[in-house]
Amino acid sequence: MSSTKLIAIILIAAGALALVYGGFSYTKETTAVKLGPIELSVKEKETVNIPLWAGIVSIVAGAALLVLGTKKG
Repeated sequence: MSSTKLIAIILIAAGALALVYGGFSYTKETTAVKLGPIELSVKEKETVNIPLWAGIVSIVAGAALLVLGTKKG
């Protein structure tokens, strides 16, 4: 499998995941207060939204790479 086809498949899969889930979230731990040996940590949940157009563009770019990659090779 050539690298162009692999990149195309990854783009299509990432675009499909972006359309299905619309984003992802993660937990970030920060130190709020540190007073000598006592430390207070805070866990914050961050959410990253992926726009609909980004998923569509990723799928279209992956499909274009897949089609153009097979025509050249």
